[in-house]
Amino acid sequence: MRIVVTGSIAVDHLATFPGKFAEQLIPGQLDKISLSFLTDQLEVHYGGVAANIATGLGRLGQRPLLAGAAGKDFGAYREWLEREGVDTEAVLVSETEYTARFWCTTDTEQNQIASFHPGAMAAAAGISLRQLAARVPGIGVVVIGANAPDAMLAHTAECRELGLPFAADPSQQLALLDGADIRRLVDGARYLFTNEYEHALLLKKTGWSESRVLSAVGAWITTLGEAGARIDGAPGQSATVREVPATEVVDPTGAGDGFRAGFLAARNWGLPHAAAARLGCLVATCVLESKGTAEYRLDGPTLLERLAGAYGKAPAAQLTPHLATALAAGRLGGHPKQSPVLVADR
Repeated sequence: MRIVVTGSIAVDHLATFPGKFAEQLIPGQLDKISLSFLTDQLEVHYGGVAANIATGLGRLGQRPLLAGAAGKDFGAYREWLEREGVDTEAVLVSETEYTARFWCTTDTEQNQIASFHPGAMAAAAGISLRQLAARVPGIGVVVIGANAPDAMLAHTAECRELGLPFAADPSQQLALLDGADIRRLVDGARYLFTNEYEHALLLKKTGWSESRVLSAVGAWITTLGEAGARIDGAPGQSATVREVPATEVVDPTGAGDGFRAGFLAARNWGLPHAAAARLGCLVATCVLESKGTAEYRLDGPTLLERLAGAYGKAPAAQLTPHLATALAAGRLGGHPKQSPVLVADR
């Protein structure tokens, strides 16, 4: 089955601050913030949640369909995505706007302050999933990732109309969406993805209880950072999968997108939720160990060793044949391809 990934396609500007954001915040003055951080490193990478998830799926042999909006500067990015196994035919390319931009600064405690300019992404509602479904049979799930809000709502409505299973992944856009819109995005989703903060924010803004959310979705997957991930389903059905330890945490940006790629690939292989979460945690760790959201490599033999080391031989064995197939197809490997880094100022 094919996986369609909707959401942002962006260029990421990633900087590091050699201090702690918390030390710059003054209690009692948080309503009058005026801060400037002198960063000591800047790198510019390809990114955007949809492109990040699609890249991970491509490396796992899925040949995902990327359905987002990009700008007139998309040519080189498109070529890179295609080399990584991503089908970009459904990308809407603007003739006048530039691809969206994401700016993120990370401190020494891995806290982040970020901003986002949509650029061409504002036109994403013009992408027709109906036309895509007519052209590409066998769509297994549509990921509704962070995007222009009207596009997220339109794509979700199309999925319901067409009977296409969808995964709700509102992430950063939860802060902008009101409760009614969030309820529309979530209701009927096969999967709902959030991190811990987004989990709490979704409950607050929708006014729903956890049990009410779980009655509306097939499974609610919450990433827990160093604690791994939790999968909640029907009442009484909950499982927590611990993390895969990182050799070194270089940059947390994009780790959640890596988790989603691993999880969705494993589910598309027909594996249970817990096994999917284990692969998701492993891919997320690979992202953590590299700079940028798409710099990581998936080395087949190493992946299998790390799975067995983190979870034991039996859980790793669930994933072994599928990763071996991806490796044989040339999607996994330890030899870096062309780097997506555009600029590196050190």
